[in-house]
Amino acid sequence: MSARIYKLIIRLNFEFLQSSRIDAGCGRIGRTYMSKTTLTRQDVELLAPAGDWDCMRAAVANGADAIFFGVEKFNARARANNFRMDELPEIMAFLHSYGVKGFLTFNILVFEDELRDAQELVEACINAGVDAVIVQDLGLVKLIRELSPDFPIHGSTQMTITSPEAVEFVKPWNLERVVLGRENNLKQIKVIGEQAKLPMEVFVHGALCVSYSGQCLTSEMWGGRSANRGECAQACRLPYDLIVDGEQKPMGDVAYLLSPKDLAAIDIMPELIEAGVTSFKIEGRLKSPEYVANVVSKYRKAIDRYFDGDDTRPSKEEIRELQQSFSRGFTHGFLEGTNNKKLVDGTFPKSRGVYLGRVEKVLRDGVVCKLEAPLKRGDGIVFDAGDPTQKEEGGRVYDLRRQGVKQEGEAGEGWIVDIVPGRNDVDLRRVHVGDRIWKTNDPALDKRLRQTYETEKPYRVFPVHVRAVGHAGGLLNTFWTDVQKGTTVQVDSELELEVAQKRPMDAALLEEQFGRLGGTVFQLEKLDAELYGDVILPIRELNSIR
Repeated sequence: MSARIYKLIIRLNFEFLQSSRIDAGCGRIGRTYMSKTTLTRQDVELLAPAGDWDCMRAAVANGADAIFFGVEKFNARARANNFRMDELPEIMAFLHSYGVKGFLTFNILVFEDELRDAQELVEACINAGVDAVIVQDLGLVKLIRELSPDFPIHGSTQMTITSPEAVEFVKPWNLERVVLGRENNLKQIKVIGEQAKLPMEVFVHGALCVSYSGQCLTSEMWGGRSANRGECAQACRLPYDLIVDGEQKPMGDVAYLLSPKDLAAIDIMPELIEAGVTSFKIEGRLKSPEYVANVVSKYRKAIDRYFDGDDTRPSKEEIRELQQSFSRGFTHGFLEGTNNKKLVDGTFPKSRGVYLGRVEKVLRDGVVCKLEAPLKRGDGIVFDAGDPTQKEEGGRVYDLRRQGVKQEGEAGEGWIVDIVPGRNDVDLRRVHVGDRIWKTNDPALDKRLRQTYETEKPYRVFPVHVRAVGHAGGLLNTFWTDVQKGTTVQVDSELELEVAQKRPMDAALLEEQFGRLGGTVFQLEKLDAELYGDVILPIRELNSIR
C-alpha cells in the first residue's frame, strides 16, 4: 500500500496551508498582561519522564524535582521499557534518598475485568510510598478513593481538563492537582488557576498530539490500537493528500499535514510561572536518557534563572542542544493561542536535529554548505531532499575543509565549508543542490550528558550543618541539620570527653572527621564547635558518631 494512499478530505483555504511553515526556532510573546507571581522556588516543581533506570538517574542527576514513570500495565506508553511492579519499593527508596518525588502513570481507561489487577497495583503504590498516581479513568479514581480517602491522585491530561468548569467537576474526588490539556493558552491557564484554585501541571516540552488530549480515536478506528490504552499508532505522523472540494491539491514536499512540531516552552517559563503553574512537565518516556538529561538540565536552569531574578532568555546554543536531542521543529503549541501556521511544518514527521543549511554544490567527495550552526568531525548528518518516505542519504562527517584547508576543530556558524562524509556512508549521486542538511547527532554532547548520570558519585548532594557541644566528663552532643529540609537530628557520643594530655580536639579536627561523608548524599557545609576546655575523644568514636 502506498504511503500516501490515505486521503485527508478537508474544506479549508489552500493558500492558508501553503503559508503555514515557519523556522525551527522558538518564538517570543509579550509579558504585558501578566503580573509577578507570589510563588516561591519551593512551590514550583520540574517533572521529568523516565522509561527506564538510566532515564530516572539522568533526571535526578540533572535537577528534576519529581519523576513520572509506568509499570508493565495501565500506562499510556505501552512501548516504553517501563518498570516492574515489584521494583516500586526500590524506585521510591532511590528517589526519596535524593528528595525527589515519584508519580506512577495510571493514565489509561481500565476495563471491568482488570479492576482486580488495578487494585493490586494501587495497593502496591500505597505500600511502596509512591507520592501520587496520575489517573485518566474516573472509575479508577472512585476505586482509589474507596481504598484510601487521601492517597494523592493527579488528574491526567487524558481527562481533557481544559476549563475551570472541568476542574470543578473533578473536585469532589479530592484530586491533589490537575494536568491541564495541551490546548490551553496562557490566559486560559491563568483563569483556571484563579477560579478553580487547584494546583496546575502543564506540559512544557515534548511531542504534541494533533487531537484534544485524551480524545484521539484515530489509532483505534484504523488499526485497533487505542491511544487510551497506551497503544497509539501515531496516525498523525503519516503522510496525507489534501483534497479540497473534491480536487486533490499539489502539495510538493508538504505531506505531513497532521504532524505537529514539538512543544518547547523554555523561553516563556516566566510567563507560565506568573500564570500560576506549579508543575512543569516534560514529555518523553520513550526517549533516551541523554534526551532526559539534556531537557531536564535546560529547564532546571530556566526555572532557577527566574527565581534568581535573572530575566535572561535561553541562549541560541541551549536551543540548539535541545533540538539536537529531539526535535521535529519547535513551537509554543497553543500557549500563545491557536495559530496553525506555527503548529505544523508538514515536511517531515520525525526528529531532524539541528538545521545546518543547504547544499550549495556537490563535490566529488562531499558538498559545499554555508553553515547555520557549528559542525565538527564525527557529527551525524542527513541530506533532506524533501521526501522522508524515500531513503535519505546520511552518515558521519569524516572531514571538514575551509578554503581547501582541513579543519581539525569545530567549524563555526557562517563558515562556508566542504562537508566530506564517510567514504561508504553517502551516495553523493542522490544528493542535490538545494537539499537541506541536518545535524542528527553530536557525540560530544551525548558524552557530556552521559557523564552526568554514569557515575559512582551521588547524583546530587545536600548541605549539612553540624553543631558540636561538650566538656570534660560529659558526652559530646552533636546536632546535624539538613539545610534544605530544615530537619535536625541529635547524635551523642557513647564515651565521655576526657581532658587532653597533648593535642586537644578542635573545630578543624571535627570538621575533618565529620566531613568524610563520601558514599552518602550529604556534604558538610558548616561546623560550629562549642568545646569547653582542652578535651579529646578517640577518632573511632567520632567516626561512630558520623
